[in-house]
Amino acid sequence: MRRLRVAVLAGVLLFSALFAVAPAFAAGTPGKCTGRFVNPLTDICWSCLFPMSVGGLNIWPSLAGRPDTDNPDLPVCACGLRLGIAMGFWEPVRLADVSMKPWCFVNLGGMKLDPGFDIGFKTIAGPSAVGGKAQNTSGWHIHWYAYPLIYWMEIVTDFLCLEQGSMGILYLTEIDPLWQDSELTALINPEAVLFANPLALAACAADCVAATSRLPTDPLFWCAGCQGVMYPMNGNIAASIGHVQASRLALARFAYKLHRELVAWGTMGSKGLCGKYLMPVMRKQQYRFQATNPNPQTGGRYACAPIGASTTFMSAGQVYPAIGEDMGYLVWRKRNCCVL
Repeated sequence: MRRLRVAVLAGVLLFSALFAVAPAFAAGTPGKCTGRFVNPLTDICWSCLFPMSVGGLNIWPSLAGRPDTDNPDLPVCACGLRLGIAMGFWEPVRLADVSMKPWCFVNLGGMKLDPGFDIGFKTIAGPSAVGGKAQNTSGWHIHWYAYPLIYWMEIVTDFLCLEQGSMGILYLTEIDPLWQDSELTALINPEAVLFANPLALAACAADCVAATSRLPTDPLFWCAGCQGVMYPMNGNIAASIGHVQASRLALARFAYKLHRELVAWGTMGSKGLCGKYLMPVMRKQQYRFQATNPNPQTGGRYACAPIGASTTFMSAGQVYPAIGEDMGYLVWRKRNCCVL
């Protein structure tokens, strides 16, 4: 716990040193930034750690009935000449701010920063009439934090498979031109044109059902289940139904973008037993998203729902009138590891 407090304090001091905190309603911004610090004791869905497995045997099932990914069949594994036990578990590794307001750090208490230059500010479009049909679009920014919570709290000691490190911000989409311009985004997802057709979009209905009932369908990699499609890999949501749906879609696209840029790697399955591996086409089953802001979801089957699951079971209390545009998520990642 002492390590956790020091890490959080160091992160806040670093942000304060790099930027000047802006007024609540900074000029040119769409509104006030809202949020709260994440309490690692009360705001975390600790049951999302499960199920845990040894080989293909589920040794600690999820009491909430959360499904697990496929694990290696054999309980014994080898990394080089060293033998070990093939374990599978879920680990909280990243924290994400997802907001339509640039430079809004939701999970840092709703702190609004002024970088001193005009970058990252976009127009936010609400309902509009195009051809007599109402349309909603939204643009989202994401801040990606390192958040190896289990390592900080020392719940498991001497476990080399755990994500290690201190809290720090790893990515700001405000300074990424590929995140804001759909034409530039095509540089990293040129295959998007292959899936811009009715048949490919219709297949996403099957992914929606699969993600809600159990796990998303990895072969349908262009689909984000009930939220929409993965392309383009940016925060421009063309069909924004609500803040929960749109923010989860933006976060899923961002995770996919990191994999495409080889920043995020694979950790699940037999290939991950001896270390992380390249995964340019993200496997959706590797991630779960748990809401931390505006209200943490800490219980129930859909507290840490997989990518593409229906938001019907997770939208309650997540949007406040007039101020409910700022969302925060804890990212859980599946890890298969050969414990030596």
